[in-house]
Amino acid sequence: MILDVRAVGPFYKNGFVAACERTREAVVIDPGDEAAALLDAVRGHELRVRHILLTHAHVDHITGVGIVKDACGAPVYLHADDLPFYEHAVEQGQMFGLAVRKLPPVDVFYAKALIAFGDYEVRVHHTPGHCPGGVCLEIQGSGPRAQQGSGLRAQGSREKHLFVGDTLFAGSIGRTDLPGGDYEVLMRSITGVLFPLGDEAIVHPGHGPDTTLGRERTTNPFVLEYFALKSTKTD
Repeated sequence: MILDVRAVGPFYKNGFVAACERTREAVVIDPGDEAAALLDAVRGHELRVRHILLTHAHVDHITGVGIVKDACGAPVYLHADDLPFYEHAVEQGQMFGLAVRKLPPVDVFYAKALIAFGDYEVRVHHTPGHCPGGVCLEIQGSGPRAQQGSGLRAQGSREKHLFVGDTLFAGSIGRTDLPGGDYEVLMRSITGVLFPLGDEAIVHPGHGPDTTLGRERTTNPFVLEYFALKSTKTD
């Protein structure tokens, strides 16, 4: 899989292009203020964007949706529980003193069906807690034709890649003090939805460096504290 990540100020939020090296079909994940750089990556790798996938609708993850939509014409996907945030992107921007353009309508609300691009498929896991409609996008090769590519960051086809938005970070977790946030719900999403996906799964957070589920399960201080508290309550 070809994988390209870009981040710019003021939020330094990670936006991603993931693509099939054989067919050059791609998805753009969470286009924010780095949308122009993501489109540069699309052009540089000679890709065709099939889908625009959002992990959630906080303003830093969606400001570039219109730019990518205008350039590629691909449908926009979102979890329905985050639609109120998406529809008030302009107001969200005003809270940070930013001018945010009105976003195009959401085309598809996530369902249980897999989302395909080339030899890869996306499985959507609902992971609320940071916000009501947060999701994890699990990407993995869908068949034997998927092979390791030669892009900016070429990944093995059978590796499991998790694009988790602001649910989980390297050494930290998402905020729960924003509207719709809930600490207990977030920790259940991390420990009950993400961790069962396997220690080897590669985690691509919305901010900061990549990590793995195994690393976060065994070293993340917030996770360890949560496990300790749960253990104390059951003793």
